[in-house]
Amino acid sequence: MTLLVPPPPTSGKGLLERVEDALLPLINLVFLLLMFFIVAGQLTEEPLPELPGTARPEQERSPESDLLVKPDGQWQVDGKTVGKDQLLASLPEPNPNNVLKIAADQSLSMADLESLLQLLEQGGYTDVLLLTEPGA
Repeated sequence: MTLLVPPPPTSGKGLLERVEDALLPLINLVFLLLMFFIVAGQLTEEPLPELPGTARPEQERSPESDLLVKPDGQWQVDGKTVGKDQLLASLPEPNPNNVLKIAADQSLSMADLESLLQLLEQGGYTDVLLLTEPGA
């Protein structure tokens, strides 16, 4: 009786030897990936950035902004409190290439923020960037 389907070629190797031969490229690949990540992890000398909420109180600092709005509505430019009549004179000149950065406290009312934005618009500031803190 003749077989319709010939048996698979084994080249004289047993099943265990064929499995070992099939695993060798996989082992090589895992080794190369391991070496890549070891080398890639050593390339940078920069420390990892701080995660939000992990800074100690002595490390906390105010954001780098042109205008800081305190919770009570006071405005500070370069650490000095300014009034409504001095605000526009103490801010940098309006520049379309450099937007004005405003750091406002989260408890500031929308009405106070809107009046500030109207004053800035009258002063020629058409683009502003409102800095926020990551949500807790």
